[in-house]
Amino acid sequence: MGKRVKVLVVDDSAVARSVLVTHLSQDPEIEIIGTATDGLEALSRIKQLRPDVVTLDVMMPRMDGLRALRRIMAEAPTPVVMVSVLSREGSQITVKALELGAVDFVLKRLGRGQTPMGGMMDDLRTKVKLAAGANLIRVPEPRRERGAHNGAAPARVSWRDRVVVIGSSTGGPQALRTLLHGLPAGISIPFLVVQHMPAWFTGSLAQSLDTITPLRVVEAQQGMDIEAGTVYIAPGDYHMLAAKDGRIRLSRAARELGVRPSINVTLQSAADIYGASTLGVILTGMGTDGTRGARVVKDAGGQIISQDEATSVVYGMPRSVAEAGLSDKVAPLSAIAGEIVRLCRATAPRVARP
Repeated sequence: MGKRVKVLVVDDSAVARSVLVTHLSQDPEIEIIGTATDGLEALSRIKQLRPDVVTLDVMMPRMDGLRALRRIMAEAPTPVVMVSVLSREGSQITVKALELGAVDFVLKRLGRGQTPMGGMMDDLRTKVKLAAGANLIRVPEPRRERGAHNGAAPARVSWRDRVVVIGSSTGGPQALRTLLHGLPAGISIPFLVVQHMPAWFTGSLAQSLDTITPLRVVEAQQGMDIEAGTVYIAPGDYHMLAAKDGRIRLSRAARELGVRPSINVTLQSAADIYGASTLGVILTGMGTDGTRGARVVKDAGGQIISQDEATSVVYGMPRSVAEAGLSDKVAPLSAIAGEIVRLCRATAPRVARP
C-alpha cells in the first residue's frame, strides 16, 4: 500500500466528528491525523499537523467554514473538501467556498439522530482522495459589480449565430469566476455553461457569478430565449440543450458518464444548431465529459479551447480533450477569456438553421 492521505476532520458536532472519523478510517488509503471543532482550532491544527486534506464543515460557531477557508488559503494553503447542508444558506456559502479555492464538497445527508449517512461517506472518501492529488490554484478574488467595466475597451464582439459552450467540473466555480471576470463588456454572444453540480447549488452559482461580470448570468429555465450577452448556467439534475427555435430546452434524460447535466449533451445540441459557429471551452474537472461533445463540434467545423494542466485543479476533462487531438488551443486559465474574444472576432461561416 502506498502513502495514505492524511486528513484533518473539522466539525462542531462531536457526534458528526465521530461518524466522519470512523467512516473515513475504514478506507485503508486514508489516515485521520486529527480533528477540530471550528475554524480557529482548525487553522492551528493545520499548521501543527500539516494534513494532506481538510474536511471542513460549512456551519460552525466562532469561525464558520467560509471565514476559515479564507484564512487557510492565506496562511496554510491545503486542499479542502467542504461538508455542506442542503439549504439555501448552505448552498450559497458552499459555492462561495468553491470560488475561493475549496477543491470540492459533499452534502451532509443526515439520518436519525442527525448523523451523516453512508452514501455521503462513500462520496466523501472518494473526494478526499481526489483532493489529495489536486493542483491547489490560488487566483485573485474578482471584485466588480455586474455592469461595471473591467478597464479594457469594450470588445464589441458580435456574431449573430455564434455560441460559446463552457464545461467544467472539479475546480470549476473558481475557474468560471476567473474566466467570466476576464470577458470585456460588449461581447454580444450567448454562453451556455455546464458545471457538474446538484440542484440548489447551480442557482447560487449563477447569482454569485452575476456580480463579477458585465454579462447577465442566470440559471437556465425551460423555454428561455438564448440571448446575446447572457450566460446560462445548466440547472442541477437537468441536461441543457439549444433548440432549433433559439430557446433553451431542459431534459431529464438518462445521465451520461454518470452526470446530469452533461457537457457532452450541451455541446452536441449546440453543434447541431450552430454548426461551425460553435466554440467549446473545456475547463478543469475529473473524468472525460466533454470529449465526445468536442468531437461533434469539431466534425461540425467548430473550435475547441481546453485549459492547460498547470492551471487546472484536476487535469482530467481538458486532458482527455487535448489527448484526443480535439483542442484548437490549450491555454492557461488567465488567457482563455482573451482566446474566446479572439476566436469570436474571426469570421465564421453563416449557419443555415434547419
